[in-house]
Amino acid sequence: MDRKSIIDMKDIRKTYNTGALSVEVLKGISIDVREGEFVTVVGASGSGKSTLMNIIGCLDSLTEGEYHLDGKDIASYTDNELSTVRNEKIGFIFQKFNLLPRLTALENVELPLIYKGMKKSERRQNAIDALSMVGLGDRMEHKPSEMSGGQQQRVAIARALAGNPPLLLADEPTGNLDSKSSDEVMDIILDLHRQGRTIVLITHDNEVARMGSRMIKVKDGIVIDEVIN
Repeated sequence: MDRKSIIDMKDIRKTYNTGALSVEVLKGISIDVREGEFVTVVGASGSGKSTLMNIIGCLDSLTEGEYHLDGKDIASYTDNELSTVRNEKIGFIFQKFNLLPRLTALENVELPLIYKGMKKSERRQNAIDALSMVGLGDRMEHKPSEMSGGQQQRVAIARALAGNPPLLLADEPTGNLDSKSSDEVMDIILDLHRQGRTIVLITHDNEVARMGSRMIKVKDGIVIDEVIN
C-alpha cells in the first residue's frame, strides 16, 4: 500500500525584502516526504536549508509555491491555526536544545503538553514515557545545568516526542555535540525511524546526512541531488 504524503512541496520560493534589496533564498524547491520516511536535507551554510526547515515547520511563510502538510494546504490556515499545527503535528528538535533552565527535564518535556490542554496525569505519564524512551528515566528531576550536552539534547528529543506528532523536524541536532554524544543522539533518531516515525533532519554534515533513508542535497536555494541511502 502506498504510504500517504506528510510533506508535499511544489516549486517553493522564498524572497526576503530588506529595503531596496531583494534576496531570493529558495528558488523553486519541490519535496515529497511520505509517512515513515527518514529524509535528510544537507547543504553548506547559506544554501537555504534552514529557510526550508522554517517553512516546513510553519515558522516562516513561503513567497510562492504550494505546501501541503498532512494533506492540508498551509496557505489556508490563519496564524492561530498555524500555531495549533506546530503544536499538534510537528515535534521540533533544535541545535541549541531550547530548554528552560529553571525547569527539570520532566517539566521541560511536559511544557508543550500544557499548551495542548492535556490533563495533568496524562501529560505527566507521557513525559515520563518519552524520557524513558531516550534513556533518561533516572534524570527526570535534573535541571539542564546538571546535564551534559548530549543529555540535554535527549531531553529535547523527548519533548518533541511527548505529544506524539506525525512529523519530527530536527535542525542540526548534533551541531553542538561531541562525537560520542552525536552518535548517541543519532542512534535514538534512527531507532525512532525504525519505530515508524516520519523524520526530516537538516544538517551540514554529510556523515549524518547519509544516515537517512533518503538524502536531499541543497545548494544556492535549489535541490541539486537526491540520493537513496
